[in-house]
Amino acid sequence: MTSHRNPPIPINQALDHLLASIIALDASESVPLDNALGRISTEKVVSNLDLPSTHNAAVDGYGVDSESLTKAPERPFKIVGVARAGHPFDGVIGQGEAIEIYTGGVMPSGSNCVAMHEDCMRNGDKVLISKKLFTGSNMRAPGENLAKGEIVITKGQTITSALIGQLAASGTAQIQVQRRLRVGVLSTGDEVVPAGHKAGFGQIFDANRPMLKAMLKNNRSELIDYGIVPDSLSALTDAYRQALKVADVVISSGGASDGIEDHTQSAMQAIGAECAFWRLAMKPGRPMAVGRFGKKLIFCLPGNPVAAFVCTRLLIIPLLTRLAGGIPQSLLKLIVPAGFEHQKKAGRTEFLRVVLVNNGDEQKLQLHGRKGAGVISSLTGADGLVEIPLENAGVEIGTLLSFLPFHERGL
Repeated sequence: MTSHRNPPIPINQALDHLLASIIALDASESVPLDNALGRISTEKVVSNLDLPSTHNAAVDGYGVDSESLTKAPERPFKIVGVARAGHPFDGVIGQGEAIEIYTGGVMPSGSNCVAMHEDCMRNGDKVLISKKLFTGSNMRAPGENLAKGEIVITKGQTITSALIGQLAASGTAQIQVQRRLRVGVLSTGDEVVPAGHKAGFGQIFDANRPMLKAMLKNNRSELIDYGIVPDSLSALTDAYRQALKVADVVISSGGASDGIEDHTQSAMQAIGAECAFWRLAMKPGRPMAVGRFGKKLIFCLPGNPVAAFVCTRLLIIPLLTRLAGGIPQSLLKLIVPAGFEHQKKAGRTEFLRVVLVNNGDEQKLQLHGRKGAGVISSLTGADGLVEIPLENAGVEIGTLLSFLPFHERGL
């Protein structure tokens, strides 16, 4: 049992310290844009063109000269041609003339605005426009979407579906991305057996490993399952040593406290890893530890599933993003009043599972599920976490708190 104890540190302090100290991997590869979703860009891409490259119509209607319309709004215009997207009109629109034009169609010379078709009355080859227009009305200017020389994506950005659209619009077909991060996941404990196997008296099914793999599954990570490791220092030491030969990151759950059968810190010491910190000033997740093995990281999560879930969301995922060369985004926090009362000890941050309840125009947070760091059901059906600050000693109804929504509640 460990005799020396450092005081638990706040999670924000632990995260900032590790983010500042991590050396990102530097290996990259080129992938087609169709396979780039979720990857981290290792290059800056600049647009080589204006998009759109010409003035074009933003609506279906008729293109005319605004000055001609202003001078004689009661006079019909003569329609002299048609312009569609990809099929420009080869000619000039003269005074008193109009072009029938559709969204995306190139604006012919001589026209500088578009009247929406619902504001027009057509009779044969003549059209009367009932609405006042100005130069540029219902038009898109060159470079409105992207200007030549404008940055489309920077190094370290995670490639989203919107960015794929913008990259494709700029003519990009291939992009340099960070190689996939190799993440090893294992569970510890003699009492833990895989789901689908027979559980003996006093044994439990392994919930953490499947849950963590699901949380970490994305296009920028390669997950490696190292199974369940027995409660023995030699077994865990060997498991860490073997995993680190392949993986950039090893995540174990269970055995992270300082009990007699908790070997994570001793195993890290045995392989020559440095303990970056142990114990967080938060609930759930207090006994978490993080180790460094060169540029690689070892995360020792608590065995309780809710604690493992919360620590992974709040700490591990941002750190994996930085290790993979990405720019971690700050957590989305919405300020919402509490619809519950709660007492806690000052000096630690608490994260409780909540649902967001709408009562007319008012929103409030309500606690969800049964309490306890091992109660997985408190996560299922929850909209997110509520953060009760470090210095806070309790919550009253109406107290404004930070709500951290789960991805499942977003668009």
